[in-house]
Amino acid sequence: MIRMSLRQFRIQALAGAILLVLAAIYLLKLGADIRAAREPSQLPSQYGQTMLFLAAGFGLIPALIGAFWGAPLIARELETGTHRLVWNQSVSRRRWLAVKLAVLALASIAGSGTLSALLTWAAAPVDQVAGDRFNALLFGARVVAPIGYAVFGFTFGAVTGLLVRRTLPAMAMVFLAVIAVQFVVPNLLRPHYMPAERTTVSMSADAINQARSLGSITGGPVVGGLQIPDAWVTDTSALLTPEGRQLSDAAFDECLDNAPKTGASGRFGDTAVCLGKLNLHVELTYQPNRRFWPFQWIELALYLGFSSLLAVVGLWRVQRRVS
Repeated sequence: MIRMSLRQFRIQALAGAILLVLAAIYLLKLGADIRAAREPSQLPSQYGQTMLFLAAGFGLIPALIGAFWGAPLIARELETGTHRLVWNQSVSRRRWLAVKLAVLALASIAGSGTLSALLTWAAAPVDQVAGDRFNALLFGARVVAPIGYAVFGFTFGAVTGLLVRRTLPAMAMVFLAVIAVQFVVPNLLRPHYMPAERTTVSMSADAINQARSLGSITGGPVVGGLQIPDAWVTDTSALLTPEGRQLSDAAFDECLDNAPKTGASGRFGDTAVCLGKLNLHVELTYQPNRRFWPFQWIELALYLGFSSLLAVVGLWRVQRRVS
């Protein structure tokens, strides 16, 4: 069974190996160039966009593994009927599926682990200077978490192919679903892996000018993009008065639209000065950067747990319902 699974997987394995070698050559060269830079403090501005581009591309790998390795694995055999040939031999259905899942899961681990190690090494000097380890894109392209994504993408693809029994529909469904999961987890689950810490920040004119945005689509008195050194800010309250009440929309709009002209500089200029005079503050919820490794292991365990549940569903399904 193992030999047969490897033989059936040889084309996908060859394509993956070629892409892996090309990616490894590029990352090794990138890492060498980064380490040859004369001004380490300029690395984030020089290579920041490259890191984000690579992380975004890295985020597609689990979806591609799921769509091109996982989805066709069972669906193609069910479409062509070749599964009956194996089942008429001495191999049980569950063993047939378990071996297929194990062989390609190990291939997914090897490929994603190698790429993750190379990218983590290449980007290490940039990450050290930037200190933005919890960036949603960058976090998912470093150390051990990508291994969990790859195993999940493959297992989800294989089980979806088993259930759908059509290769092309399964590939499309898996690709979109894995991307959706990778959007949901960082935004809804990751901030709560460990109890968050809280702090209060006074909103002086200088502090407001350090924010990235003021207001919202609905016009609420909110500020966005505030940062804490060596931490990931997961939630920011609305602008609060000294009494702890939310600043009224009328007072916020007055500063936003009709701030007295002072000639102030900064991102928000006169608006920041107007709001700064109101003695406002915000409450921030954050995760310290020292929790990066615990979060990596938690996320790896989460995705491996999802994958195990999917594998159990597949083994149950292939034994009872598939003919």
